[in-house]
Amino acid sequence: MLNIFIGFDPREAIAYHVCANSLTRLSSDVLAITPLSLHNLKTYNETHTDGSNHFIYTRFLIPSLMNYNGWALFMDGDMIVRDDIAKLFAMRDESKAVMCVHHDYQTRQTTKYLGSKNENYPRKNWSSVVLWNCGHPANKVVTPDFVMNATGAQLHRFTWLDDELIGELPKEWNWLPDEFGPNPDAKLLHFTLGTPCFHEYANAPMAAEWHREKLLANYSAQHVIDGPFD
Repeated sequence: MLNIFIGFDPREAIAYHVCANSLTRLSSDVLAITPLSLHNLKTYNETHTDGSNHFIYTRFLIPSLMNYNGWALFMDGDMIVRDDIAKLFAMRDESKAVMCVHHDYQTRQTTKYLGSKNENYPRKNWSSVVLWNCGHPANKVVTPDFVMNATGAQLHRFTWLDDELIGELPKEWNWLPDEFGPNPDAKLLHFTLGTPCFHEYANAPMAAEWHREKLLANYSAQHVIDGPFD
């Protein structure tokens, strides 16, 4: 069974459901999908005052939530997959504490959804898709207290880890169409500037695939009715 945590923000709740639908629809393995909702985390007190979404720091609680055992995937909610997520889990490397796409880019936009600041910083978006080796000894320090007291720079840059412990995933598994443009070979689409559920991002590159996935998430088979009382 593959453990997956998806960032949940009530301001764009539809994003979580569309993301989860794409995972479920394409997976060849059993999934345990958990919405990483700040409201549900009774043992964690969010003390940070920065950040553009509700799960910007709670993603670092995953080793603790997994009782420092096994592997788990974190994904931002503003994503859909285009391929079997089991293929990503197949890339696990036991020598690594985390695995992620090593993005190296400068954003073209100073703001993103809901008017949030969109600043450039080292290792930007590395932590948006993270394959966590929760049992790795180097992740034992990532306790809820550690997360509550660390800065955003310390957390999102994985500063508690030596660089050789940060494994690299192919860029296709965290493709940013709104920053990089369309990519027919992308495995995972990350609408980092804004999920297409927001009007201003409804027509972003490859947004049509997100809208199609939303239709599939809303689908229900219907009984054919022959008459008004059938």
